[in-house]
Amino acid sequence: MLNTVRETNPMPEQAPDIRSKNFLEVSIGYTEETAINEALRCLKCRDKPCISGCPVNIRIPEFIDEVAKGDFEAAYKVIRETSSLPAICGRVCPQETQCQGKCVRGKKGDPVSIGRLERFVSDWYAEHYGNILPEAVESNGHKVAIIGAGPAGLACAGDLINLGYEVTVFEALHKKGGVLIYGIPQFRLPKEIVDREIKALEAQGVKFVTNAVIGRSMFIDELIDEEGFEAVFIGTGAGLPAFMNIPGENLIGVCSANEYLTRINLMKAYLPEYDTPMMKAEKIAVVGGGNVAMDACRCAKRTGAKEVYVIYRRGQEELPARLEEVHHAMEEGVQFKFLTNPVKIIGDESGKVTAIECVEMKLGEADASGRRSPVAKEGSNFQIPVDLVIMSIGTKLNTLILDTTDNLDANKKGGIGADENAKTNRPEIFAGGDAVTGAATVIKAMGAGKKGAASIHEYLSKKS
Repeated sequence: MLNTVRETNPMPEQAPDIRSKNFLEVSIGYTEETAINEALRCLKCRDKPCISGCPVNIRIPEFIDEVAKGDFEAAYKVIRETSSLPAICGRVCPQETQCQGKCVRGKKGDPVSIGRLERFVSDWYAEHYGNILPEAVESNGHKVAIIGAGPAGLACAGDLINLGYEVTVFEALHKKGGVLIYGIPQFRLPKEIVDREIKALEAQGVKFVTNAVIGRSMFIDELIDEEGFEAVFIGTGAGLPAFMNIPGENLIGVCSANEYLTRINLMKAYLPEYDTPMMKAEKIAVVGGGNVAMDACRCAKRTGAKEVYVIYRRGQEELPARLEEVHHAMEEGVQFKFLTNPVKIIGDESGKVTAIECVEMKLGEADASGRRSPVAKEGSNFQIPVDLVIMSIGTKLNTLILDTTDNLDANKKGGIGADENAKTNRPEIFAGGDAVTGAATVIKAMGAGKKGAASIHEYLSKKS
């Protein structure tokens, strides 16, 4: 029987005043009873619009139907047929604008909480079968190299290993996981979950080589010509920080969100037993309004800052960050300065940040993307006393691989030139994710990785 309740089952969470002082996961997760009750809200639509909103095309109604029956193992197996990282996607995907954004139930009430159910199923399976790793897949004799152990590379590796390819993933850092490890905080995505998903890939036969900067220690053409790899997928992300180029950005106490989050997440600066240097500050400004800005401001609260500001040049309705992350940040005491834009960072005689000078903004005409352009109000300058400024205004594409790979074309954005199927101008080289498009979401990167795997399979199948 269908559940006619329109409101979703809320996610149990740590209280804001408690969680803002620790790095434990904020969301506690559904119980079996709650998951079944939520799954029963699915209307079992004939057209299944939710699937079209998922970049990796999980068979959503099918797995939800298994949850409604209480068969959580079957639900997990349905998800795993198309997604290599379900426990991760259930936590960090922007479901509200993807699968849940197309849910028919959401037209008159709340949509089915697809992400929460995916997370529940993955966690349930790990709890009951987590010590049982998948078996290695028999090799088909073809070797594929993947550059980058982030979401695009991992998704590509997962699909290729299931098809029998010998897969080696080369990662520049000493830890596997890419942005899942260095970018997203523990309280949103526990690192043990990322490690668990990677161990499953290793059990299937995926090999990982860390501390390998392709374009420095080794080159793509060497992988092909000397190491015997028949195809290469590039999923290196877009990791170069961007700055505003305003006066004072070279002061002591200005950093990128990339650096700040890497010190906290990858280098464990928040734990006393680690010696990772990180500037302690009482008043912190985070410039930007995306998910990375939300991660940075919430980490700032947890590392002892008394006042944390998010400075964003548009209004609250225009914030690109997930609504859940914004809501959590506000609950935790982060102060939002909307329609505000920095123009200068001020320092003292020793070169340390003391304040950030801003102007008030108003929204003018819509830009090319349809968003209303912010316009500064003359004479509205004001200062906010701070001792640390974290710039979170996006990232730039790293051109290292383009610069060191013969005859590989770039696209108009300066990233690697690849079509919608991850094919580059060189038939044996494929690319996808942020390395092509610029900064986007984890699930979109995974979708690109899956397309890369499909195109590689098509290419190598013709060579057999």
